[in-house]
Amino acid sequence: MAITIEATYENGVLHPDKPLPFHEKQRIKLTIHEPGVAGNSGYGMIRWTGSLEDLDYLLDDAGNDPLEGP
Repeated sequence: MAITIEATYENGVLHPDKPLPFHEKQRIKLTIHEPGVAGNSGYGMIRWTGSLEDLDYLLDDAGNDPLEGP
């Protein structure tokens, strides 16, 4: 099962905005992304088969920093 949640980090603890569908002491695996960072929502959806040079060119040609967003 994969779910996406929003949470707040405070005093070393993640506080989910809504209850989670897990049992007490159930082990889970987390992947954490900061909101608003470009590339997080679509990462891995389309496999890049070109060269790294072509990818760098396309990212530079966008006119902004790809990690900053539009």
